[in-house]
Order: sequence, then C-alpha cells, then structure tokens
Amino acid sequence: MSHLQALNSYFELNREEHLNELKQFLRIPSVSALSDHKTDMLTAAEWLAASLKKAGLENVSIDETKGHPVVYADWLHAEGKPTILVYGHYDVQPVDPLNLWESEPFNPQVRDNKLFARGASDDKGQVYMHVKAIEALFKTEGSLPVNVKFCIEGEEEIGSPNLPEYVLANTEKLAADIIVISDTGMQGPGKPAVCYGLRGLAGVQIQVKGAKSDLHSGLYGGGVQNAIHALVEVLNSFRDAEGTIQVEGFYDNVLPVTEEERAAYVALEFDEEALKRELGVEELFGEKGYTHLERTWVRPTLEVNGVFGGFSGEGIKTVLPADAGAKITCRLVPNQDPDEIVEKLKAHIEKHKPVGVSVEVTEFDKGKPFITPFDHPAIQAAGRSYEKVYNVPTSYVRGGGSIPIVAAFDEILGLPVVLMGFGLASENFHAPNEHFHLENFDQGLRVIGDYYYEIAKFAPQDLKK
Repeated sequence: MSHLQALNSYFELNREEHLNELKQFLRIPSVSALSDHKTDMLTAAEWLAASLKKAGLENVSIDETKGHPVVYADWLHAEGKPTILVYGHYDVQPVDPLNLWESEPFNPQVRDNKLFARGASDDKGQVYMHVKAIEALFKTEGSLPVNVKFCIEGEEEIGSPNLPEYVLANTEKLAADIIVISDTGMQGPGKPAVCYGLRGLAGVQIQVKGAKSDLHSGLYGGGVQNAIHALVEVLNSFRDAEGTIQVEGFYDNVLPVTEEERAAYVALEFDEEALKRELGVEELFGEKGYTHLERTWVRPTLEVNGVFGGFSGEGIKTVLPADAGAKITCRLVPNQDPDEIVEKLKAHIEKHKPVGVSVEVTEFDKGKPFITPFDHPAIQAAGRSYEKVYNVPTSYVRGGGSIPIVAAFDEILGLPVVLMGFGLASENFHAPNEHFHLENFDQGLRVIGDYYYEIAKFAPQDLKK
C-alpha cells in the first residue's frame, strides 16, 4: 500500500473524530485584538499544544512573548533529511457585526459541506490540517519522512508585533530548510495554487489641521482654508486619472514582471468579465499596460481606505471644518522598502500641502514584500502533491495581500517560504459567516501528508534559496 493509500484510509476512518476536534478548537474565542479574550488566547494555545502532543510531536512548549504566546513543537529523528518549519496562527479576527452571522461565530456548524465558524478558514482549520497530517503519518508509517518543527503564534491578526523578536531570539531553535505556511487560498474550487510571493504593506494616516475650531461658513467661507478641501487636494495628487502613482521615486525599485511570469498568468485564463459581474462594476480600473492579475499581484498600489472630517450627521451644518483626515495603505512589491516608501509619501504630502493648513502624518502597519522563485524545488514539490490529490495542474501565483511575518521569516532565517493554502476567496475570512469548504479540508490533509514525502526526496542542500 502506498503512503497516499494509507493516508486515504486513515482520514476516511477518522473523519468525524477529526471534525469534532476541529470544532473544539473553533469554539475557543481566541480574538487577539480584544483584551477581554486574553484568557481565551491562553486556552487556545494550551488546546493546540495538547493536540500537537497527541499527534506525536516532541518538545512541545508554550513560549511566552510580550503579548500572546507562541506554541512550539518538533520531531527531529529523520537523519539526513530536510527540516520543515510549519508556521500558522491560532488567533482570529473579531466577529463584528454579530447580527450578520447566520449562526453563532464560536458555535461551529456544518451546512452544505462547509464548516461555519470564526477561524474555520483563517487559520485554525488550516493549522489543524498540518497537525492531523503529522498524526496520520505516525499512525500509518510509524515515523515521519522529514524533520518537522511547528511555530504557531497568537498575534497574526494584529500584525505579529512580537514574533520577529521571538524569531531573532530563537534562530537556532527554529532553524530549518524551508518554511511551509497554509494561510492562503486556492485559485477556485478544485483549482489548487501555490503562492510564491506576497506584496508588502505601508500604512499612514494624514491629519490636516486648519483653524483652531470649526468656523461658520457664512462668516468665513471663501476667506479661510477648508480642511476637507485641502485634504482632497492632497489625496488627488497621489494618482493620475489612469491610476499611476505620482509620488516621486515610488516606482524606482520596482522589479519588472518577467515574461515567464506573464506567460504563467495568461495560462491561468483569468476571466475579467466574470470578475466584473461578481463585483457589480461596469469596468475594472488600474495602471495602464497591465492585466488585472498583474495589477493585483506584481504592481504596487496606493489606496485611500477611509476619509473623515466635518459634519456627516442627518441634515446639514454650515461649517468650515477645522480638521480632516484620511487613512492610506500602499501594497508593495519585491525591492520596495516600507520605510523608504513612507518617507517618499511624507515628502510628497509636504510638497502638495495647500496654504492655510498644517499636515501631520502618522505611521501605521508596515511589512516587507517577499518572493521565492516559483521554480524553486520546494515550490514545485508542493505543486506535484496538489496534482496527485486534485488531479488537475497546479497554478503558481502571487498574492495581492500581505502577511508581514512572512517577509520577517525570509529576512531573519533566510529560508524559502512555501505558501500552500486551501482556502477560497469566497469563504468570508475576516467577515461574518466565515467558513471552510470541507472538500478542501479532506483533500488538503492528503496533500500535506504527501508533501512531506516529496520534500524527503531532496537533500537539505538542494533546498537552499
């Protein structure tokens, strides 16, 4: 019997038990952003640690940080074989607005072969799959084909503020040959994808201040600068009519998309018309000369995420607002540095600031972009494992979003990162009615189990970045 056949039998026999265990995990309201859930965070870490021990892993520990703890475990008895570091997170997003949930967010329910609960897809369900894949290999084979380490944190949903410090302090403990993360998605139902790159992030808030208080628009209108008008002028200066960013030096370090990558994206046969229908828009928009996939995967962005100021209640209030503000995020691509981009934004804002106001810029989230060449052996091995289970070709994609700690892992540990996710874009992660398609839960368990065997075919030196 092949290892895949043995895995199939094991997972079929134990499916209901595994699903019930996952429901236990999902019932714990491990919301890292809310201090009221601090005890729940520790409960989730303890549940995960117990699950790792049950799976057969060793040296299981709950490691303290300045925030929520990191759960660590390993098994290191595959002499001469590569070591895989599995990263994930056990914290989840807040559940608001609660009234939009069709069932309680921390009371998991299965409907239409989908598991509904906060964290089902992002990321408890996907973390749990790695734990059960390890358990299955121990039960069916008696050992693992590779060495494995787990590093599961509790602060990903709040930007992983303490994990870089933890990684720096534990570089030897976390030493590995590759990092595997299941916190991304597939191209669609039945369409597996390996993500080999993510965009970075730089966020700022702009605060425009005019007079010392709001002014009567009849007495002062036309004679004193309106903070909202000044803010609009600054915001309008960021991009031209076709979406090209006008901040000086913004594109200086952007690497051009290769012809090989462009050909791979064309081969995906992405349906832009279907996307327009799904989004309810007449036209897509973006930088001239690029497809939608290129605009959202390999080109940087500058987006206004929110604007505030003045009077927005019912009726009208005839004032000149004294202050106004906006929140802005830039998605960055490889070779762009978040700190440099923020400085360029500040210089641009100062240059385009209208008379009669002052402008204050506050820095927020930052994360570097990352890329592992998609022809890397560990990336291609993931593709083969997907194809064995799903029986269709694997797509190799970049992600438009950001997982800041991925770049930190890349920079601190210097390892190739393999993002092999099993979620779908339609699964409402971060939104009400988050769910996980159980078809991908079932298939993903087998993909992960097979992947450890695919990596075992390589010597550690073959996987160097």
